[in-house]
This record gives sequence, C-alpha cells and structure tokens, in this order.
Amino acid sequence: MEYGLTSTVNDKGNKALGGGMMTRESPEQQRFTNYFDVKSIREYSAKVEKLGGKVITPESPISDMGYFPVCVDGIFEEDRAAK
Repeated sequence: MEYGLTSTVNDKGNKALGGGMMTRESPEQQRFTNYFDVKSIREYSAKVEKLGGKVITPESPISDMGYFPVCVDGIFEEDRAAK
C-alpha cells in the first residue's frame, strides 16, 4: 500500500491539519477519510455519538503513534453532472 503523510501550519506557524493519503485498494473503498487530533479519543467519540454521528470502528491502535476510531458524520453522493 502506498501511503504519504501531509501536514499544514496556521498563519502563526503552529501545527494545524495533518494526515495521509493512500492509493485506493478497491473501487468500493470510500473516497475521503478525515482525522482530527484530539486530547481524548473516548471523550470525542462520545461527543460524535451525542451529536448524532456514529462510531463505526472503535478505538484502534497505530503502533508507536496513537489511537483512532472511525466515525461517520455526513454523506456524499457522487454525480459528475452536478452543477
């Protein structure tokens, strides 16, 4: 699997958004997955559910990096003819 890291800084030079990009492994694989750095996975997973989102994959470890869940909070319909 090809995987590349991305990062940004805000106008003050502080760490802002970051993430990674990988090649799609199958046509069915979803197009976007966004992750946000938070202080507590459990606290923010609870907030996602309280506000109507869903935790579809519980807290999972990434060796030597941290933890992540997968949450769903929106939908997208692909339509190349959309105007």
